[in-house]
Amino acid sequence: MLRRLLLLSLLAMLGACAIPERVTPIPVRALNVKTDCSYRDETGTSGMLKLDVAAARVRAFEARINYPQHGICHFVLKDFRQTKEMPAIELTQLNGSCIVRMWEQGTRVTVAFQQCEKMCSGSAYDQLLPMIYDRRDGTCA
Repeated sequence: MLRRLLLLSLLAMLGACAIPERVTPIPVRALNVKTDCSYRDETGTSGMLKLDVAAARVRAFEARINYPQHGICHFVLKDFRQTKEMPAIELTQLNGSCIVRMWEQGTRVTVAFQQCEKMCSGSAYDQLLPMIYDRRDGTCA
């Protein structure tokens, strides 16, 4: 009896793990967002994001991420030109290979960086992750 109960419990747990989470597609619509947020995490990494986008046109953008003992990454709109609006915004560095992409998914807006080593000092680029702004509570990370 105990063995049967244990087996049924195990099957129930495994069955619960197999239920796929419903993933909704990212809507294809013009991004509209305005934020001026900053953060500091438990490792001492700090960052700030200033972003103003209206109808998928970037009007203001600055991001700065400080990785203690690694360096700083700094991005400013004047160093980029906007090359795409939809489905994700794309900024291309004027004199380099850095690409910044922005998109929304649910309540979050993601700002991601690609080939941006020259925008960072020291080994900060090795630590660089996308920045995420959450519209629900106004926080960024």
